[in-house]
Amino acid sequence: MNSLLVILSAFIVAVLALPHHDHHTPAHYKFDYGVQDPHTHDVKSQWEHRDGDHVKGAYTLKEADGTTRLVEYTAGPHSGFNAVVKRIGHAHHPAHYGHHESAHQGGHGGDSFVGVTHWGFQH
Repeated sequence: MNSLLVILSAFIVAVLALPHHDHHTPAHYKFDYGVQDPHTHDVKSQWEHRDGDHVKGAYTLKEADGTTRLVEYTAGPHSGFNAVVKRIGHAHHPAHYGHHESAHQGGHGGDSFVGVTHWGFQH
């Protein structure tokens, strides 16, 4: 009986000695990364910072039309999630060849430009 009490006491002491993790403390982190793959032409990056309940970050990616999409975002308990989406550069559309005649005579592609789009809710 005494050896069982000694083993049980040692187990309790070992459990009490384990580090305590407070899951209610505010989160704090920062990260960033980038990709530039010449084989797949995948070009993108992201960064984000969190300080407690407030998050701020951005990401970019190269679109198939040659433009770059930039998304800048913030989030918080009172403001919610807000993002501003920007398209940077001029889009290059490939030539369309087909059975139908179109406004683009000769099958030449065109260019276009898209400005800033706002996502989120304002209070």
